[in-house]
Amino acid sequence: MPHKDSAAAGLLAGITAFLMWGLAPLYFKLLDGISAPEILAHRSIWSLALALIILVLIGKMPDFIATLRDRKRMGTLALSTLLIGSNWLVFIWAITNAHLLDASLGYYINPLINVLLGVLFMGERLRPLQWLAVALATIGIGHELWQFGELPVVALFLALSFGFYGLVRKRAPVESLTGLAMETLYMLPIALLYLLWSDSPTSNLLDNSLQLNGLLLLAGPITLLPLLLFNIAARRLNLSTVGFLQYLAPTLMLLLATLVFGEPFNEAKLVTFAFVWIGLALYTTDALAQRRKTRALRRAAL
Repeated sequence: MPHKDSAAAGLLAGITAFLMWGLAPLYFKLLDGISAPEILAHRSIWSLALALIILVLIGKMPDFIATLRDRKRMGTLALSTLLIGSNWLVFIWAITNAHLLDASLGYYINPLINVLLGVLFMGERLRPLQWLAVALATIGIGHELWQFGELPVVALFLALSFGFYGLVRKRAPVESLTGLAMETLYMLPIALLYLLWSDSPTSNLLDNSLQLNGLLLLAGPITLLPLLLFNIAARRLNLSTVGFLQYLAPTLMLLLATLVFGEPFNEAKLVTFAFVWIGLALYTTDALAQRRKTRALRRAAL
């Protein structure tokens, strides 16, 4: 029974995390009129403040200090900061500039990008269905290029930057909260300098309304809470379940883009998404088949 309770809690945490990520564009839309770099500055500052408070409360500050003293880890985290910072910036820009559909496509592509990165950098080998899944996604991107004469740059940047971010973080074995605190600590000087030198009328909190300042401060929990919930889910659920759940976020973004924000979803876009969706279906089918095969081998060994 405790195992079932743990799995149920993990499932609830995972669903909540991906719902929060999928619905995050609603929050960023409330900050319409504020530039993406300014929003990113606030996101990094308040995320760091909240992360440090949580680290103190859960007794993890020694880990934070130990990581600060580890030059190798700090060097790796500097690279991960560049990747996640640019990912956040482009994601916020996409939402505030009517490109949420592209962001959705990027996060649909991301699992397939992760597969390719595993081949290129981790020495992994793709199974036939995985190759077919990647090929279909590539055809979808090629269709976008053929129809509109340009690559879906936002989608590809989000998918690649987040994929490489995951790869780099594997080489810096720190807990996700400690890692995020370090990354936002790296961003802190740039964020403060930007807000101090910016001529934006909202960069000075003293000049803003309480409502606007409240929204800006909310960037901290909106960044950290889904991450903490995701970590709970990752510890209590198997990878295939987490893999299914990850499609919630881009699906919600797609629905928000078309039904709430009125972004055009024409036939050309549908074809692009369809190729990616079919590729993901094959990828998921292959992952489930591999999981069943591994389980059967374990039972036979026992």
